[in-house]
Order: sequence, then structure tokens, then C-alpha cells
Amino acid sequence: MKKFLFLFFVILVLCPRWSFAQAISTEPVRILLVPGHDNEVWGTQYGNLKEAAMNRVLATQIYDILKKDKRFKVWITRDQLGYTKEFADYFSLHLDDIKAFKESAKQEMQEDISAGDFVPKEGAPHASVRESVALKLYGINKWTDENKMDAVIHIHFNDYFKGDDWKVGKYKGFVIYIPEMQLANAKTSAVLGANIFSELKTKYQVSNFPKESAGLVPDQKLIALGANDTLLSSVRSVLIEYGYIYEKKFRNSITRHKAYKIMADLTARGIKSYFLQSKI
Repeated sequence: MKKFLFLFFVILVLCPRWSFAQAISTEPVRILLVPGHDNEVWGTQYGNLKEAAMNRVLATQIYDILKKDKRFKVWITRDQLGYTKEFADYFSLHLDDIKAFKESAKQEMQEDISAGDFVPKEGAPHASVRESVALKLYGINKWTDENKMDAVIHIHFNDYFKGDDWKVGKYKGFVIYIPEMQLANAKTSAVLGANIFSELKTKYQVSNFPKESAGLVPDQKLIALGANDTLLSSVRSVLIEYGYIYEKKFRNSITRHKAYKIMADLTARGIKSYFLQSKI
């Protein structure tokens, strides 16, 4: 099985131009961009630089690129004022439904595990999330399913526990997390992830953290990817960690904003190479 997985991901990386274009209809491709975290729980931090703000700036640039292309219809969960009205209202008005959605999915997954239909696997380590954050992520998945998104892209910057927000760590590089192969949306998400990975790799180093060094890393516990099978098989999901927050290029405002632009261009190119290859 390990050999099969290795060969599968090698093929994805070597053949990044596999695309969805052959099956696409005349309807616009529906994309949701999720800049990770928010102003209350801002993720990681280096000095005075907060991840949530970085995520929003980069996600907004990707949004602006895709929105100019009429072949896409794009949503984003946060802007400079906070959550957009659509998502703020959804979290508020549908809180009980989101809680029920979460608990039902977890119960069904536990039943599948008990029956031997789903095998839990350990992945790369991740920080635990607050219940309020988990509910927002499950809410985003519920909204994504209901609104028939073709893909949801989560935007993040990386870190690991160092005990000091001003300390430069030893790891660097980007990684793309994709759903583990037992999740319903794994196959198509992996191919989308491979297309984006192929573009980012032309400019940026892959993470040198051992558990991320493959570049494309399957995970079954990240809610953003559809943990507990909370995303439909038709929803491609990827979570991109664009680099470690303390990396030299992010410490300076000029080089940081230059990196945002390049990363946004490459990400949009990877999305288009998957969905629209035959139309570009």
C-alpha cells in the first residue's frame, strides 16, 4: 500500500497537467477561498506579524486574479473588515445546524471506523483548534456543500512550536495538504493539489520539515480538507502552507508583498491548469 501511494503521488507530480477541463460544463467554475484564521484567533505569529493578516492579503490577491476571469465565480470568507456578510450571517443564523452537521458527521465516521470501513491514520502534527474555530470550519464545509463549490482553497502560513514568537526556526518551505485517500473527495483534490504544487515548486522550496517533505501530504484530520467526510466527493479541497512565517522573505514588508504577488499568480495558474487547461 505504501508503495502504491508513493507511485500515485509521483505520477501526480510528474503529470501535473491532468485537468478537469474535459468534464467541465459551460457554467463558471465555483471557487471558495478561505484565508485561514481571523482577527480573534490569528494563527501563528512572528514578532508583530500575524498569520491571519498574511492569509487575508494573499487570498485577496488570488481572489482578484480569478475574479477577472469570467470562467470563474469566486467567493472569499474574509476581507479587510472581517468575515464577509454572507459568512458572518451564515455562522450566526445556522449555528445549531452547523453543530448538528458536525456531530452527525463525527458519529457516522466513528461507526465506519468501528465497522472497519475507515482506518484512522496518523499524519503530520497540527495544532488543536478551539471549539469556536472548529465550528466555523465545519460551517464553511456545510456552506461549501450546499452551494455546490467545485473547489475550496485554504490559505495559510506555517510554524511550529518554538516557545518564542521572535525566534527564527530551522524549517522553511511550502507544503500542500490534500485529503487522505479514504475521504470521499481525495482523488480529484490530489490532482488539483498537484497542479498547484507544480507551479509553486518552480519558484519556491518544498518544506524541509520531515513530515512535509513530500510536498503533497495527505491528511484525514484537517477539517478544512473534509475531515469526517464533511465535504462532498465533488468538492476539491486543498490547504496550502506557503512557507514558515519567520522566513527571510516574509520579515520585510517589500519582499513579503513581492512574495504575495508571485504566490498568488502561481496559485491561480495552478487552479486554471486543472480546471481550464484546454481553454487557456
